[in-house]
Amino acid sequence: MANIAYIKYRPSEVTARILGFSNTIIDEFQADGFDVTLRQLYYKMVARDLFPDEWRDEEGNKNNPKSYRKFKAVIKNGRLGGFVDWDGIVDRTRKLESNSHWESPSELINACANQFRLDSRKDQEIYVEVWVEKEAMGGVLKSICPKLDVPYFACKGYDSLSMIWRAAMRFRKEEERREVLLFYFGDHDPSGIDMARDIQDRLDMFGCSNTMVERIALTMGQVEKYKPPSCPAKIKDSRYEGYRKKYGDEAWELDALDPRTIVELIEQKVGAATDWQKRDLLLQEQGNCREQIREIADSLKNKN
Repeated sequence: MANIAYIKYRPSEVTARILGFSNTIIDEFQADGFDVTLRQLYYKMVARDLFPDEWRDEEGNKNNPKSYRKFKAVIKNGRLGGFVDWDGIVDRTRKLESNSHWESPSELINACANQFRLDSRKDQEIYVEVWVEKEAMGGVLKSICPKLDVPYFACKGYDSLSMIWRAAMRFRKEEERREVLLFYFGDHDPSGIDMARDIQDRLDMFGCSNTMVERIALTMGQVEKYKPPSCPAKIKDSRYEGYRKKYGDEAWELDALDPRTIVELIEQKVGAATDWQKRDLLLQEQGNCREQIREIADSLKNKN
């Protein structure tokens, strides 16, 4: 725990209650092995109706930009005042880069053993990647995709032409021997719904003939099942009218979906595209190779 106070802060009764609810949700995320972003925390608070009634907008909705700004300020002051664990909330959009360092050659070789990986999906009949619309959701993918040995990517909205072209070249190479599946996760809003279509169209344009983009979330069925908090669809979005005619004027963000649900969806979809017997054989071979590397590290350590 890192509850460290840097300012003198006395929250009001209402604010203290919000901080208490927030800490409970942070603890729940950590207990499940997940980090939580400020946006995810906010949506959990909205979904559980934990904000005061005076935070409602003119339409009676507590999920609005003003509420988010208020909540952001509450959490900021709560962290600075020592009421919220500094390690409890993460910013996945900013990351420090640095060189790795080692105490000895044997330590490096042991680390290599842990990092040694065969492509456990090289014999699969389907090549799979998982993409998510928002960089802030990349941490959820990171919790499951490496375990399944599946590449994953955060698009940051509509993908750049360069990125899509490189993906197409990668997929075309895979298409020489197998089918390609791209599982996509995005918001249920005018642009979020359209992004999977846009990706498919541009991959087709770049010559991908056996690649299918499948939009896994958010779907209207999931909205009805999990009931994440809604927000007004953006009227200024050029796709708003088409969206409104089909779904209405409400939108739902992927961040509002429980991370465990996203993980389960990935496990189900990737699992259905996996020959587990073939993968297990390669994982056994990988374990044997790692043991050989550790033996080299031990022999080098003994010489020293």
